[in-house]
Amino acid sequence: MTAADGLIIVDKPAGLTSHDVVARLRRLTGTRRVGHGGTLDPMATGVLVAGVGKATRLLGHLALAEKEYQATIRLGQATSTADAEGEVISGAPAGGLTLDAVRAAARPLTGEIQQVPPAVSAVKVAGTRAYRLARAGTTPVLAPRAVTVRSFCILSGRRVDDDLLDVDATVTCSSGTYIRALARDLGEALGVGGHVTVLRRTRAGAYDLGMARTLDQLETELSLIPLARAAADAFPSRRLTGDEARRLSHGGRLPGGTGHPGPEAAFAPDGTLIALVEEKDGQTRPVVVFVP
Repeated sequence: MTAADGLIIVDKPAGLTSHDVVARLRRLTGTRRVGHGGTLDPMATGVLVAGVGKATRLLGHLALAEKEYQATIRLGQATSTADAEGEVISGAPAGGLTLDAVRAAARPLTGEIQQVPPAVSAVKVAGTRAYRLARAGTTPVLAPRAVTVRSFCILSGRRVDDDLLDVDATVTCSSGTYIRALARDLGEALGVGGHVTVLRRTRAGAYDLGMARTLDQLETELSLIPLARAAADAFPSRRLTGDEARRLSHGGRLPGGTGHPGPEAAFAPDGTLIALVEEKDGQTRPVVVFVP
């Protein structure tokens, strides 16, 4: 039986890629029309927003730009991947570092910053993923990218041994920010090296861990946010007349007038989601139509 159209908020386990999760959801939902919004590294856990059926067309319009993470950063070792799955490539004793020193080094890594992605990442270099180049023995040269780190809070720390210090941190940041790169840059700023050992996404846009379900839970009960409700939760709603609904469903335009700058979810009189619409040049135009 094929599941209805909607969103599934997954609590991704460690060890699976985001594509692995999509493959599991395709089996659970009985359809290949499954996608996700915002990749998580295999070692990372936490919130992964997936769309099923027509909701795959909604994913690109959801406000998932701001993310929150919990991370454990090991200071005293730098790795080839900037996480615990890579090989240790350098390091210096960090056991004597104080939390005040670590917090001071984290401050310049907040705000609008230029961040170089990790060498092992999905960023493309001349059309090829950086991780493929790295695995082939070529060190990719990645350009810095503008990202926004709203907060980078060092909460606590504990000494692993005389040379290593683990610190727990929370990060609120824009899409495209690599927490592994923050750990790497924090370690470099302190002169000791650093990498992520634990990473958990706690929020993506409006979707948090309280809404997420593990794959085992989804095997037992497929918890899905219906398409119409997902759109109503994410966007201002616009109620259509029957004639307006018919026009939009065929890609037609309507007179403007709401003055709302961003997308609106347009609903037929019976509550069916017809389209996402936006105003432009005095007209209401469909951005994506869900009912043909």
